[in-house]
Amino acid sequence: MENSCYENYPLKMVLLSNLLSLSIYIIGAYILFNLAIIFGILYLIYCLFLEIRLLRKSCIDCYYYGKTCGFGKGRLSSLFFKKGDNSKFPQQEISWKDMIPDLMIFIFPLVGGVIILISKFSWIILLLILILLILSSIGNAIIRGVFTCKYCKQHKLGCPAERLFNK
Repeated sequence: MENSCYENYPLKMVLLSNLLSLSIYIIGAYILFNLAIIFGILYLIYCLFLEIRLLRKSCIDCYYYGKTCGFGKGRLSSLFFKKGDNSKFPQQEISWKDMIPDLMIFIFPLVGGVIILISKFSWIILLLILILLILSSIGNAIIRGVFTCKYCKQHKLGCPAERLFNK
């Protein structure tokens, strides 16, 4: 299966990739809820906003729209949004500036966690920050590099994220 692509990804890959995202969201929310309930709530709303934005802006133009991509979002997007134009997806350009909202998923809890550590040190918060760092960096690299992007048909057709990360 080295060079071939999935038409529909196996359920175990979709579950694994979503488990990573959910773990990041839950750990981030836990940290921010420890800072203040409102920060935890706002963080979860922000995570939901980014997920909806992805489904609405990117997934509608992806090859996997209506299919099971490595994250299950192609199928999910088709339940809520009309199909876009597949030829637009490879033409999209993204920069590191465009990645800032996604990076904030990690940065908000990191900053909140540091504030907690300064005001009232907690080994649990420190451990969660380290786990969040590992999941957000190494975890994402493994999921994308080993399980999802490697077998992605859209990756072969043209992917703006692939172009950004492989510059």
